[in-house]
Amino acid sequence: MTTTFADLGLIEPLQRAVAEEGYLEPMPIQVQAVPRVLAGRDLVGCAQTGTGKTAAFALPILQRLATCRRRRGHGHHVIRALVVTPTRELATQIGESFSVYGRHTDVRNTVIFGGVKQISQTRELHRGVDVLVATPGRLLDLYGQGLVNLRGLEVFVLDEADRMLDMGFIPDVRRIVAAIPEKRQTLFFSATIPANIAQLAGSMVHDPVRVEVAPTATTVESVDQRLYFVAASDKRSLLEHLLKTDEAITRALVFTRTKHGADRVARHLRRAGINVQSIHGNKGQAARERALERFKAGRARVLVATDIAARGIDIESVSHVINFDLPDAPESYVHRIGRTARAGASGIAMSLCGLEEIGTLGRIEKLIRKKLTAVNDHPYVAFVSKRGQEEDPEKPRPPRRKRLLRGVGRRRKRRL
Repeated sequence: MTTTFADLGLIEPLQRAVAEEGYLEPMPIQVQAVPRVLAGRDLVGCAQTGTGKTAAFALPILQRLATCRRRRGHGHHVIRALVVTPTRELATQIGESFSVYGRHTDVRNTVIFGGVKQISQTRELHRGVDVLVATPGRLLDLYGQGLVNLRGLEVFVLDEADRMLDMGFIPDVRRIVAAIPEKRQTLFFSATIPANIAQLAGSMVHDPVRVEVAPTATTVESVDQRLYFVAASDKRSLLEHLLKTDEAITRALVFTRTKHGADRVARHLRRAGINVQSIHGNKGQAARERALERFKAGRARVLVATDIAARGIDIESVSHVINFDLPDAPESYVHRIGRTARAGASGIAMSLCGLEEIGTLGRIEKLIRKKLTAVNDHPYVAFVSKRGQEEDPEKPRPPRRKRLLRGVGRRRKRRL
């Protein structure tokens, strides 16, 4: 028997929102988690990014906040739900999910992360939010300044706990837990749960239910996967070059990491005379539907999208998926390239990789258990990988530089 979102007990505004995103059936983790979270239970979830876990906690949180009267505190609006995640990219994606799923409710959310000035983030906090999505460092910073009110927190979500551990954030997480009310609902998610993560979960949750879903499937074998090493500043030029010189690219879905990045890429291609549309969380539903319709009808050759905006989209005859930015979560790479080579057809995935994305590339290759084939004959090659594609065995290696050592020796001699 098929399970629907209505079967999960979701209210009509949330059902309408997921239907507008093209979701017909809930994913396994949503079937397991949503009813239990709605019942108020603490939860420990073992699930990777890309399995639908964001909706598994976002939907019941939105329902709880939308159906219960808001509480207001002194000074600032009381934050009722807090989601802590390790990276700004994941925080942004989760914030966009809350916006998309909660579009027919009056629940407000915002995202805070480090690496940017805090003024726009504090302005949003002053306006009042129900759901705060945050990275640990910026959250503790603004909390220390008295700009974040956690006294009335009802739901706490810790996402990607194992990555928190890898990135050294666990002390920050413990400080956050010490600052929030003991009486709360806690939802704890991790891709893996070794002993130390299980111990951390045990210190945070009370009588939890445990849900677990199988890892994301391996990469679609019928997709020809190609890799282009390029400087970040040359990515737009390389993308333009590929689209203008490769006539086989008849319908391309281009993925960027951020909404602003999608707009910048679309503007560049438009100025280059390429028919392009873009969709992301800042665009209204009507604008997104118009962009999709033009792309599906063939009136636009390229659709630039963020991961969250592209979820639930099933477009036939996508010849190429182009990763303008590599996704922060390796599982998202699998989902992205699966948009081509559908219904038995072949497809091509092109990934533009900057020097700062080498670590991300390694995580993707580890997940798919395959080294991507580098294309080094394009005009914007910025560096050569260490895999030997361009190494000439007849060419001797340059001698190691010893200037620093000689300099140290000279300084020592002068002292004598």
